Amino acid sequence: MIDMIHDAQMDYHGIHLATCSSDRPVKIFNVRNGGQILIANLRGHEGPVWQVAWAHPMYGNILASCSYDWKVIIWKEENGTWEKTQSTQDTTPHLILACQSSDGAISLLTYTGEGQWEVKNINNAHTIVCNAISWAPAIVPGSLIDQPSGQKPNYIKEFALGDCDNLIKLWKEEADDQWKEEQKLEAHSDWVRDVAWAPSIGLPTSTIASCSQDGRVFIWTCDDTSDNTWSPKFCTSSMMLDNKVTLWKESVDRQWVCISDVNKGQGSLSASVTEGQQNKQ
Repeated sequence: MIDMIHDAQMDYHGIHLATCSSDRPVKIFNVRNGGQILIANLRGHEGPVWQVAWAHPMYGNILASCSYDWKVIIWKEENGTWEKTQSTQDTTPHLILACQSSDGAISLLTYTGEGQWEVKNINNAHTIVCNAISWAPAIVPGSLIDQPSGQKPNYIKEFALGDCDNLIKLWKEEADDQWKEEQKLEAHSDWVRDVAWAPSIGLPTSTIASCSQDGRVFIWTCDDTSDNTWSPKFCTSSMMLDNKVTLWKESVDRQWVCISDVNKGQGSLSASVTEGQQNKQ
């Protein structure tokens, strides 16, 4: 059975692609060297699967999936075989899974070892349906720059929500282990369909990408010297459901250009950047 695909996520190394759809199985493909080899067909959900998320490879090959059956399943690869699991490597910092639901709550599941998960709920985190959630980088932007040798970086726990109220909401854990809504980012005029917080790799700037039912993509940036003020520095508009995927890149002068696009049914990327733009990147 072939049905609508709801989500597709590459793993950390870009070797595996996980997809989920209304036909219920979660599929994992090996896409090394441009190939598309199905290596796992994971069955466990009793309803359409909405999203998938990879854990960092420090925990091994671990994938989480959520479904309209109100379940979150954690899958783990052992010796080439994928199975449901309730345990992961006992590693510090602990693995944390964030789950959003149509009941308005956010559930944070922290793995504490020996197959045990600690659950913390943030009730009334959103008033209507939440479509997406994305963790911020664990290291505070800029904390690795000019840091004294041997000193640990500053760690944070923060995530972004994309809501059907057209907003992006930023939640952050306070010193007392309580979660607080830190900011609302307003620019979209329709449902926010997805959000993605970019890795900071120690840079002094945080970046979030968001896409919406209004047909626009925004790139939000926040400099650590700007008193935590976010602003949409870039926006591109396109027709909804135009069957096209586009790849954008920020140049050294902080301008965003489309470097490639692919239409439905095409097997290769078509260049969308001029020679002058290529030389500038």
